[in-house]
Amino acid sequence: MINMPAPARDGAASTLTGKASPMGAQSGPRVERDLLGEVTLPPGVLWGVHTQRALDNFPISGNTIGSFPDLVRGLVVVKQAAARANLALGYLDPTRASAIDGACQHILQNPSCHKQFVVDAMQGGAGTSTNMNANEVIANVALGLLGEKPGTYGVLHPNDHVNMAQSTNDVYPTALRLGLLLAVDPLLVALEGLHEALDKKAETFDGILKVGRTQLRDAVPMTLGQEFGAFRTAVAGEIRSIKAHAAAFEQVNLGGTAIGTGLNTDPRYASTVMAELRSLTGRPMSSSPDLIEATSDVGAFVLFSGALKRLALKLSKMSSDLRLLSSGPRTGLGEIVLPAVQAGSSIMPGKVNPVIPEAVNQVAYLVAGHDLTITMCADGGQLQLNPFEPMIGYCLFTSIKILRAAIETLTTRCISGISADRARCQYLFDLNIGIITALVPVLGYDTCSALAKRALAEDRKVTDLITEEQLLSPERLAALLQPDVLTRPNIGCVPV
Repeated sequence: MINMPAPARDGAASTLTGKASPMGAQSGPRVERDLLGEVTLPPGVLWGVHTQRALDNFPISGNTIGSFPDLVRGLVVVKQAAARANLALGYLDPTRASAIDGACQHILQNPSCHKQFVVDAMQGGAGTSTNMNANEVIANVALGLLGEKPGTYGVLHPNDHVNMAQSTNDVYPTALRLGLLLAVDPLLVALEGLHEALDKKAETFDGILKVGRTQLRDAVPMTLGQEFGAFRTAVAGEIRSIKAHAAAFEQVNLGGTAIGTGLNTDPRYASTVMAELRSLTGRPMSSSPDLIEATSDVGAFVLFSGALKRLALKLSKMSSDLRLLSSGPRTGLGEIVLPAVQAGSSIMPGKVNPVIPEAVNQVAYLVAGHDLTITMCADGGQLQLNPFEPMIGYCLFTSIKILRAAIETLTTRCISGISADRARCQYLFDLNIGIITALVPVLGYDTCSALAKRALAEDRKVTDLITEEQLLSPERLAALLQPDVLTRPNIGCVPV
């Protein structure tokens, strides 16, 4: 787990003016310039000209980078680590370094600042607009700490100081990885909660015999506890998978700048900034062995997306099973009862639908779609950079967010409230022809096949036919059909 926000550097505040406001002071609109000309910015904003250009250029999804708080935190921590590294190497003076450090700390501790990260998450430029938005907001918060007005970049500049020794092409991928590490933690908490709820149901339902089914046809017996135990095991496997795939995000390309060559950095910078990143995050962050390859590579995102898709499909399969097992209430399987959470029909009184599992199914389908999008984005990158990482980030953060919400809802509004219809399970178990499988080692396959066919044709129980034809004594038959024999490994030779 990333330990953020991190404490400010000792003594950093000593270089700041004591009465400064981190949000600066601006009474009206301000004008900023770039290579394209002048832009008038709205009153009170902490972003600058480059952010405003992106606002004009990318009115795409309506979802700003500020709506992905973990991405914002990742960006800010990268900038904080860079400022500390540049201070340590003597390239950034203590006053500016402390102001940038303090501004980053302020943003980390005040989520309300996220509303200043206004660029649409769907954007061209490989994340340049996102990086510039972060540079400008941090610079203007830092200027406020220095007692200056927003936009007085002669004192502290978004590019020259906040972005020192950096490029979008190493900042954005690193921030994306840090943000995903942050986002994964609550997803894992939600999965642990689901695992615990399923474990309780597996224990509660352990003694309830029921019919197992393959290809929607009657199969051999099992317990309802075993069925829910299988769900539990599946979730445990997904927890391990998500952890393993997320660990790849601890290796980053920070220090590679534009294409991985490290242009405009001190030879000591990469190792220095990585040490700062480890200190700030509390994670074993490391530098990729080949920064040129790492700058264009998105393989870790592809693998992690595949893990999210696998998780989503496991959840969807579980949800579909719950819907089927609870179907009815009179004409379906009806072996379990899902908690009733809302009326199911505007025309059919008394109808209750499995709405929570249905919602989880739909979330899974969207996550699978996001995985396809990420696959196409990975394929679309050329040469030294993949320009589609913003879409990759959008899909991954969205998938994690909706998966977490779906898992929490499934746990609290469905799994925890499921009950078993013991009478229905027993009734269907007694009708099951599949129990004949347990008698194959004793009676032989052909005899058992004939018994199964006759039982189905005559609508009778196989146990009645065996007794009628005196194929086994009642005592031997009863011993062979004990729950422990039917639902666990055995050799089918239980003595009389």
